[in-house]
Amino acid sequence: MRNHKSLPTFILLGLTDDPPMQVLIFTLLFASYTLNVTGNLIIIIITLVDSRLKTAMCFFLKNFSFLEALFTTVCIPRFLYSLSTEDKTISYNACFSQIFFIFTFTATEFFLLAIMSYDCYVAICKPLHYATIMNSRVCGRLVICCWIADCLVIFPLASLGLELEFCDSNIIDHYVCDAFPVLKISCSDTWFLEQIVFTIAVLTVIGTFLCVFLSYTYIIETIIKLPSAQQKMKAFSACSSHLIVVSITYGSCIFIYVKPSAKDEVTAPMLNPFIYSPRNKQVKRAFTELIERISLISKK
Repeated sequence: MRNHKSLPTFILLGLTDDPPMQVLIFTLLFASYTLNVTGNLIIIIITLVDSRLKTAMCFFLKNFSFLEALFTTVCIPRFLYSLSTEDKTISYNACFSQIFFIFTFTATEFFLLAIMSYDCYVAICKPLHYATIMNSRVCGRLVICCWIADCLVIFPLASLGLELEFCDSNIIDHYVCDAFPVLKISCSDTWFLEQIVFTIAVLTVIGTFLCVFLSYTYIIETIIKLPSAQQKMKAFSACSSHLIVVSITYGSCIFIYVKPSAKDEVTAPMLNPFIYSPRNKQVKRAFTELIERISLISKK
């Protein structure tokens, strides 16, 4: 943090300077963020209060919803504030905190998606042993392993990032503080750090994707061998929500690297609660019953 005091604040350019477009973006993002956080909180509350949802899948879903609520909260409210006040400045500490948490929650989500694919594999391919293999202790340890792996990935990058110097430009061409836009304006030699960031990001994405790919390879083989179409449909339905979220998450990640776009970085977190909840019969039934209870209490 040697020369960062010479540039105590950064300026985030955002997405557009057109006032009508800013109003539209603010309205859409505020509505999406509110729905996203509400949806994820509903999933968390339901899985906590309903005893029927004390399964491994719901446990992972609860942790996944918690991560997504945190991720969107790190990205969106600061941008909404900038749109509403036209204050595009952000302090050095706030900027690097945002980068740190974006990397932290994103990496943990990828690790958790890989574990959720393993959960689907056990549920489809080893149904008789599912309760034994995916017991509460194992599930807890797997989630802890996600956070440990994340720390091993993030903290070396954070320590290198704090050594960057900023002595000229303080304008970040983005709506959030992200790693590569910030590296572009540093007057330090960032080549090594850029290669480290890119390598770790690629290894994380490819490593977790291979776990997902192998899990679904075995899942598809098992589903094909099922005797009836009804059994095949039921088995596929059990993991379809996770497969859709995986497709959106990895697809948007690849698209961002091939054709960078600030708008795509929150696509999956914004949509995921609306993909998981309606397609999961247990969650849907528990939510309906919770609404009915609240209605009865309010009538009394």
